[in-house]
Amino acid sequence: MKNRKTWIAPSVLSLLLIASLIWGYNQYRIREQYEVALDNHYQRLFYDVRDHVQKVQVSLSKALLASTRERNVLLFTQIMNDADQARDKLAQMPISHADTVTTEKFLTQAADYSYFIIQKHMEGQEITPEQREAIKSIQLNTTAFNEELNSLSNSMIDDNFLVGMANAGRRNRDNDGGSTNALVTSLANMDKEVAKAPELIYDGPFADQMINRKPVGLSGNNVNLEQAKKAAVDFIGSDRIRNIQAFEQGEGVDEMRIPSYTFQVEDKNTRGVLTYVSVSKQGGKVLNITNTRPASERNLTVEEGQQKALDFLKSKGFNNMEPNYNLRYDGTVLYNFVYTQNNVTVYPDLVKVKVALDNGEIVGFDASAYYLNHKARSLNEVTLDQEEARNMIKTNFDIDSTRLTLIPKGENEVQCYEFKGKYNDADYIVYINAETGQEEQILQIIQNENGTLTF
Repeated sequence: MKNRKTWIAPSVLSLLLIASLIWGYNQYRIREQYEVALDNHYQRLFYDVRDHVQKVQVSLSKALLASTRERNVLLFTQIMNDADQARDKLAQMPISHADTVTTEKFLTQAADYSYFIIQKHMEGQEITPEQREAIKSIQLNTTAFNEELNSLSNSMIDDNFLVGMANAGRRNRDNDGGSTNALVTSLANMDKEVAKAPELIYDGPFADQMINRKPVGLSGNNVNLEQAKKAAVDFIGSDRIRNIQAFEQGEGVDEMRIPSYTFQVEDKNTRGVLTYVSVSKQGGKVLNITNTRPASERNLTVEEGQQKALDFLKSKGFNNMEPNYNLRYDGTVLYNFVYTQNNVTVYPDLVKVKVALDNGEIVGFDASAYYLNHKARSLNEVTLDQEEARNMIKTNFDIDSTRLTLIPKGENEVQCYEFKGKYNDADYIVYINAETGQEEQILQIIQNENGTLTF
């Protein structure tokens, strides 16, 4: 028995050691296979980015030569699709967004400017000399980008740079991140070159004058940190606050579309619950709040929650707001409200309110779009009446409701008739320009268990 006991323990330990070595080896092989698969994925992404950028360059060159609107519509449609694809796949590469932010913006604008040109052609307009110069600028940047990608591609073939990118983070910490460093360096160089390009001025949502425009819904002088803190306390209510601290102001905070102060608030009644509040530097207005409290129960209906949100907006001075769509998240609902002026729904002036359905508490608020766009507007008398606008739509579009709206169109706003209805058993919204009768936009409404979405 003594001899048996002396060899049982070592045998068991030996078996455990062998089992652990087998398990470790299997884990190593699985990780190795995973990294190879991820490396292959990143290689495909890189070569897809290069191919799409190359196609954008070729199509832009053809567009500069083309002499018909019909040919240009086809070419700019291809440019729009390839630029979108290049940006999407570049964003999936294992590199910091900060290293490619200008390049991603350039690709976004290339797609958006193409859509702008397509719209002008569809309206019967030719390319102006100013637009042709803008196209040349995009084409030159695309050529430089393409040359950088081709050079990097040749380096990768010679040095196998992309192999091991799945584990790039670890290798970078060990100063052995050749593939990632080469890729980041090339894209950072491209970012610097793209940043030198002149601004693209056109009527589109991603135009430089739209990206860089200042809010028109804020007035007054800039407030200091203490004044902003007081505005946050007044908005939330001092009776609910245990402690409030300001976040350190980061670099470039004043370059934001709406420069603001940000605060972290501890709830007095519920330990562990934090609320984040942003207050605009100009005018000291609360832009948004986010409460981290979870809500799983639903003691209120969606309609009751909507009334809570509407009452909250009125208490904060947001008058003439009407509910639009909503989305449900677990035990909360996010409501969209838009401003109305003289019975016209003003879509740019949007405010979002999130309500917890367990007790009706406001756990989210976002008025950034409202303060960015809200202003005193002179709404013109419409040229078309409702029936004339209705005649611009397919006769078998079954209309449920009609109203006058103001919708954004690039840097401008256009007054439209909004027709909601059904076509082929699906819900749609059609916007007809109340001045020209032009079909400005078509949205499809998707209803699901979480609320309403438009596409």
